[in-house]
Amino acid sequence: MASNRGVAYVGPGKVEVKSIEYPKLKMPASETNPFGGKDAPHGVILKIVTTNICGSDQHMVRGRTTAPKGLILGHEITGEVIEKGNDVEMVDVGDLCSVPFNIACGRCRNCREGQTGICLTVNPARPGAAYGYVDMGGWVGGQAEYVLVPYADFNLLKFPNKEKAMAKITDLTLLSDIFPTGFHGAVKAGVGPGSIVYVAGAGPVGLACAASCHLLGAAVVIVGDMIPERLAQAKSFGCEVIDLKKSGSLAEQIAQIVGVPEVDCAVDCVGFEARGHGSDAGVEKPATVLNSIMEVTRAGGQLGIPGLYVTGDPGGVDANAKIGNLGIRIGLGWAKSHSFHTGQCPVLRYNRSLMQAILHDKIQIAKAVNAQIISLDDAPKGYEDFDHGAAKKYIIDPHGSTKKAAA
Repeated sequence: MASNRGVAYVGPGKVEVKSIEYPKLKMPASETNPFGGKDAPHGVILKIVTTNICGSDQHMVRGRTTAPKGLILGHEITGEVIEKGNDVEMVDVGDLCSVPFNIACGRCRNCREGQTGICLTVNPARPGAAYGYVDMGGWVGGQAEYVLVPYADFNLLKFPNKEKAMAKITDLTLLSDIFPTGFHGAVKAGVGPGSIVYVAGAGPVGLACAASCHLLGAAVVIVGDMIPERLAQAKSFGCEVIDLKKSGSLAEQIAQIVGVPEVDCAVDCVGFEARGHGSDAGVEKPATVLNSIMEVTRAGGQLGIPGLYVTGDPGGVDANAKIGNLGIRIGLGWAKSHSFHTGQCPVLRYNRSLMQAILHDKIQIAKAVNAQIISLDDAPKGYEDFDHGAAKKYIIDPHGSTKKAAA
């Protein structure tokens, strides 16, 4: 029987590479899922070429969600089709494909309306599903050697030329999540030609968002963070930066850059583990980013919020935070007629266009986020370094595929 290995969450602060079951063309077994255990002739088995470590994975590994021990992690997947069900018509064995982190059936009302992040059928608990993620339907994650992808004709983005795709794989692997997610945050914030934008957070999604703002024609992109290496990474591709540990309000620091204490729009790429600014820089204050971007965004501006917020946080700073109930100054946002947009990015809305931007050299997204390829066995070290604030995006290559392509 074919073997498989994957990265498992084994407890707060710890992951391990373990032997796991080789995938079958079957839906995840679940007592509450009417499709659980049924055949999946619409699915494919992928041999994983690249699979990335995401900040959302890190929330689980820190013990800041209700993720069960033993969960196989990973929702950022690129792979080669090695087996397909008899209902799959649009992709073939041997095709190299990007996998949106959203699992979507393509048939329900939300999928038909393009809201693939909140598919109504693939998760019995609530709308929306993802690979290897807490409360997202029980799907096995893709930080592994092989994985099942259901509804393949709808979900998979096939690369038109495998050889050319492998030459740009460190860029193309980012299509599964952080590039579309960062782009989505910028789009929903209303970024366009001439915009002055503030991006909160210089982790991989924040850096992808900042690069997306440039792609959309922003005049000035300001990135705020507390880690010098991440700020340096943002500065490396033309962003203005703000060290949020320094004294002085965010508005004052923005004024030093653009002459006025406000921006046209802002994007929250931090989420619920936000920390205070200035003298409160080391203190967790989960509503800090949301309140600060309302403060600095002009009246009538828009706020994109791709940063993750959860309904269950065992490590929350108080009883309210543990259930996602935060002290948000909604009155300020209302008074300024702000528009807010939250939730998962519907990756399929953007990934084909962003693929073309990569293939035709309109953006170097891997360079912007400082992508680094590691082996599957090095994944635990990658998680550790990422947790310590490394200004890198870790890409796992479980089969050495990138080295073989470069040879």
